[in-house]
Amino acid sequence: MTEPLPGHVVGVSRDDAHRFSKPARDSITLIAGIGVEGDSHAGVTVQHLSRIRRDPTTPNLRQVHLIHAELFAEVAARGHVVTPGALGENITTAGIDLLDLARGTRIELGEDAVIEITGLRNPCAQINGLSEGLMKELVHVDDRGATVRLAGVMSVVLTGGVVRPGDSIRVLPPAGRFEPLQPV
Repeated sequence: MTEPLPGHVVGVSRDDAHRFSKPARDSITLIAGIGVEGDSHAGVTVQHLSRIRRDPTTPNLRQVHLIHAELFAEVAARGHVVTPGALGENITTAGIDLLDLARGTRIELGEDAVIEITGLRNPCAQINGLSEGLMKELVHVDDRGATVRLAGVMSVVLTGGVVRPGDSIRVLPPAGRFEPLQPV
């Protein structure tokens, strides 16, 4: 019997146009302060079209989007087929509970890249275009009345580098008080 891999990269994706899903790649290159080289969401200021319309000078806290592959199995059990890149993420992970990380957590990816978690992804209704009813699986209200967001986390690039499927992931919690993730 083989031991399960610790936290690792399952898939990487990027797209040079503003489309919902991103094609899988053999590797992506992260650029410090910018995001994923060649991705439509790379930039110092916001690149998401709805956010550009609000204020194009806002800093881009959504340079790299990560989703945990374990979510795909959860939604598959309810009839939704989701593969790496399908929800627009740049990096699909396994073995890391992304949603329970603190704001400011740093993640080392592969040999060189380092990102910092800025917050939760606040998904939009375009998700239902991938699979009808999927939005309700990814954003819902729990028994206490709190909104639960499961569509991954957003981050900024601190140190650039190449990221590939199979790369290791190392989580470095921030110093000080735990600050839960909020939508960005």
